[in-house]
Amino acid sequence: MSVSEAVARRFSARAFKADPVPGQTVRAILEAAARAPSGGNLQPWKVHAIAGEVLAEFKAKVAARLGSPDEAQYAVYPANLWEPFRSRRFQVGEDLYGALEIPREDKIGRLRQFARNAEFFGAPVGLFFSIDRNLGPPQWSDLGMYMQTVMLLAAEAGLATCAQEFWSAYGALSAEFLGLPDDHMVFSGMALGVADEAAPVNAWRSRRDEFEVWGELRGF
Repeated sequence: MSVSEAVARRFSARAFKADPVPGQTVRAILEAAARAPSGGNLQPWKVHAIAGEVLAEFKAKVAARLGSPDEAQYAVYPANLWEPFRSRRFQVGEDLYGALEIPREDKIGRLRQFARNAEFFGAPVGLFFSIDRNLGPPQWSDLGMYMQTVMLLAAEAGLATCAQEFWSAYGALSAEFLGLPDDHMVFSGMALGVADEAAPVNAWRSRRDEFEVWGELRGF
């Protein structure tokens, strides 16, 4: 599989099969991803992968706390989001719930779907990406590039992923469960496994603006 094919294949899967993923496969992906760019070679990422009984124990703890999140580690979106970002966020939500046939007036249905984040959408593997709190935006960028590399390598391996900033809202609970030191925070989680291709939600893809909206070439 070429890099271009992996990029095209990657999507945010929101329904997974229960098929287990071997630990050696997960480790191979995480190790290979460590070749991701890193300014000053700081390699700021810390990764925890949980599965099986450990994942089940964690999900049970989260279920007992669902609806009572921790203080957010950071703002996933700025307050009073402005254009064009506001419209993009609104549209992707409408498209997602439209694919699931959950109308806007079905508030409970939409909340129920959102809560599927807490179950890693049924994935057999949950990944947590954490970082030292004292590091700054450049290192957050490094972590993001590492996560993207993980997702592309997973696609190459025939697996699907869904990056989940949802876990920033349960950062303290997650950090305690994982045994993180106080100077580290959970930046994001990620579901990993075999996508359930029969699930309608996995047939949906988010939109992307045309190149002319965000790109410009000069001097060519």
